[in-house]
Amino acid sequence: MSDRSKVHRRRWDSERIQALRRHVGLTQRELADQLGTRQQTISEWETGRYEPRGASSTLLSIIAERAQFEYEATPSKKSKKR
Repeated sequence: MSDRSKVHRRRWDSERIQALRRHVGLTQRELADQLGTRQQTISEWETGRYEPRGASSTLLSIIAERAQFEYEATPSKKSKKR
């Protein structure tokens, strides 16, 4: 596979998933329905138990782009404490 044909995938962590869901104004159930997955899966992503991969990650990126959701390609290393 050439470098040009590789798809750049963003990493979706729990905070980004929850922020995206809130940005588009969906419940966990509604987002699950849009992605064709279970509500429990969304909950597990948002609590950090699992991370989306493959098609789910791609679909989250598509939803984010269509909703003009701003997110970084890699997690920042800034401390959460202030």
